[in-house]
Amino acid sequence: MSGATRAGARWMSLFTLAWLAIWTVQLTPVQLLLPLQLDTPEDDWIRGVVSSGLVLGIGGLAGIVAGPLAGALSDRAAAGRHRRRPWALGGVWLTAVCLVLTSFASGPWAVGAGWVGVSIGVAVSSAAFTALIADQLPTTQRGAAAAAVGSSQAVGIVLGVGLVVLLGLDIVAGYLLLAGIIAAIGTASALLLPDPPGTAEMRPKGAGRKTLASLRDRDFAWMLSGRLVTNIGNALGTALFLFFLLHGLGQPSAAAQDNLLLLILVYTVFVVIASVRTGIVSDRTGNRRTLTVAATVVQAASGVAIALVPTFEMTMVAAALMGLGYGAFSTVGLAFAADLLPDEQDHARDLGIVNVTAALGQLIGPVLGAGLVALVGGFWLVFAAAAVLSLVGGVLTAFARQPARS
Repeated sequence: MSGATRAGARWMSLFTLAWLAIWTVQLTPVQLLLPLQLDTPEDDWIRGVVSSGLVLGIGGLAGIVAGPLAGALSDRAAAGRHRRRPWALGGVWLTAVCLVLTSFASGPWAVGAGWVGVSIGVAVSSAAFTALIADQLPTTQRGAAAAAVGSSQAVGIVLGVGLVVLLGLDIVAGYLLLAGIIAAIGTASALLLPDPPGTAEMRPKGAGRKTLASLRDRDFAWMLSGRLVTNIGNALGTALFLFFLLHGLGQPSAAAQDNLLLLILVYTVFVVIASVRTGIVSDRTGNRRTLTVAATVVQAASGVAIALVPTFEMTMVAAALMGLGYGAFSTVGLAFAADLLPDEQDHARDLGIVNVTAALGQLIGPVLGAGLVALVGGFWLVFAAAAVLSLVGGVLTAFARQPARS
C-alpha cells in the first residue's frame, strides 16, 4: 500500500482510542480480576495459579482460531460492502456481552466459558482494527500507528486496574465497568474510522492460490516465530504478577493489589516512552529488524533481574526493563510485520495471524508458568524461562530480512 495517503490526527486519535478500549478490557481481567476470581486458600494456592493459567490458555486458543478466520472473511467481503467495520462492531459487542457473563460466573469452568467468549470478541475486533494499518497507511506512518497500539496496551492496564483498585470495585462491578468501556468506545471508534467499500480487485483470487500462502514466505515465517516466542516470554513475566506478590513475596491481598497497580504504573511509563520513541525512529530509519531484536534483549534482562533478586524493589526495576523492552518490541515488531506482508489482498488475514502470536503467547505463557510454579514450588524458574525465551525470540526475528523501503 505504498500509494496510501497520510492519515491525519483524527484517524490516529480514533485508532488509539479503539486500542485503548481493547487492551483495557483484555488485560485488566488477566492482571487482576481473573486471579482474584480463581485464587484459592493459602494452603492450596498453587491450585489457583494452575486454574488461572488454564483459563487464560483456553481463551488464548479460542483467539488463535477466531482472529485469522475473521480477518480472512473480512478480506473476502463482497464488492461495495464495508470490509472491516462489521467485524469490528461484532467483536466489540461480543466482548461486552461475555464480560457481563464472566462477571457472574463462579468456578473455573464457568469463568473459563465466559473468558473464551471475551477472547473471541477481542480477537475478532483486533483483526479488524489491525488491518487498517496496512489498508490505509503508508509505510512512513506504520511505526506511529504501531506505537499507538503498543502504548495503548500499557495505558489500558493502568486505566483498567487503576479504576478497579482506586474505586474499590468488587469483581462483578469491575467486569461491568469494562463491558461499558468496550461497548461505548469500541462502537464509536468502529463507526467513525473510515472503511471504504471494497472493490472486486481487493478480494483475494481463488484460482492458483495456496492455503495460508503467507506462512510459506520465509521472512514472514521467521518474523512470526520470533514474535510468538518473545510474546510467550512476556506472558511468563507478567501474567502471574499478582500471584507472585501474594505467594512469592508473601504480601497481604490489599497490599498486593496496591503494589500491582504501582508495578503496572512503572511498566506503563516505560512502555509508552519506548513505544513512541522507537516508533518514530523506525519510521525515520526503516531499520525495524535491528530495533526489534534489541528490544528482546532488554526484555530478557528483566527476567534475569527478578530471578536473581526476588524482592519488591528489584521487581520495580524489572517492571521498568520489561516496559522498555516490550514497548519497543510490540511497536516496531508490528510495523515490521506490516512491512513483511506478502500479499496485499490478504492484509486482514495475515495481520490476524500476527495478532495470533500475542494470543498464543497468552495461551502458552500462563499454562507454562503455572507448570513451572508447580514444578519448583516457587517463581524463580518462571522468570528465568521468560529471559531465555525473550532471547530466543530475538534470534529468530534476526533471520527475517529487512525489506527495502517503498
